[in-house]
Amino acid sequence: MMDSLSRINAMFFRYACLHKRSLPRTLEIVFWPVMELLVWGFVTLYLQRLSDSVVFQAVVFLINAMIFWDILYRSQQGVSISFVEDIWTQNIVNLLISPLRISEWIIATFLYGLTKIIVITSVLSGIAFTFYQFNLIEKLGLYLIPLMANLLLFGWALGIVTAGLVIRWGHAVEALIWGIPFLIQPFSAIFYPLSTLPPALQLISKLLPSTYVFEGMRFVIQNRRLPLEYFLIALGLNTVYFVLAGLFFNQMYHGARASGRLGKLGMD
Repeated sequence: MMDSLSRINAMFFRYACLHKRSLPRTLEIVFWPVMELLVWGFVTLYLQRLSDSVVFQAVVFLINAMIFWDILYRSQQGVSISFVEDIWTQNIVNLLISPLRISEWIIATFLYGLTKIIVITSVLSGIAFTFYQFNLIEKLGLYLIPLMANLLLFGWALGIVTAGLVIRWGHAVEALIWGIPFLIQPFSAIFYPLSTLPPALQLISKLLPSTYVFEGMRFVIQNRRLPLEYFLIALGLNTVYFVLAGLFFNQMYHGARASGRLGKLGMD
């Protein structure tokens, strides 16, 4: 058990140390989220000055949705980019001949991604409070915990899938790391209620845990409570997707290993 924790700890610090020697990597953690929040925040602030109380509530939804979307996106990126970093640096073979288990490797990427999310969310919350008088904790209270937890689980499941694709096919599918989150964005009811979508698209949307998180977020802001069914449905879907993502990654990993592709990643 202690050996396993030591290996996980070593991998976590291996990823964290990348930021010590690379200023661009460190700035990337906060640059795009800050830019997105500033752009959307000032747009919604302008709308707030022109609007009535109904549009003011929409402003609150948008700012909160921007922060929540970044949690989902960064949790997926935390897993995927960690694997790609080892491909870019041709470090895969070194890891394969070490005692590191695949499960430990994945857990290390989870912890690395979670650390980045804590930093990003803190920065975005501070900016939202300073410029737009938006207090994330005041708006959501303790309901913030189950909502964020479901976003993290879904983001990690997506990250495992994209990491599996990269492990199997290498550079050819790296674009999917950034593309897959945006494929689900229109169906996740992030910036608008689920009822805005056509009925056919609503069926797709209801299969995504993120939909229930963002619908739940708006419900909490309006009614100061979170419907239990929103949390349970999101958690149930996340459990299913997490298991399927793990099986998919395992299949991709062993397929790449059997074909000899795994040891050649980063060299083509």
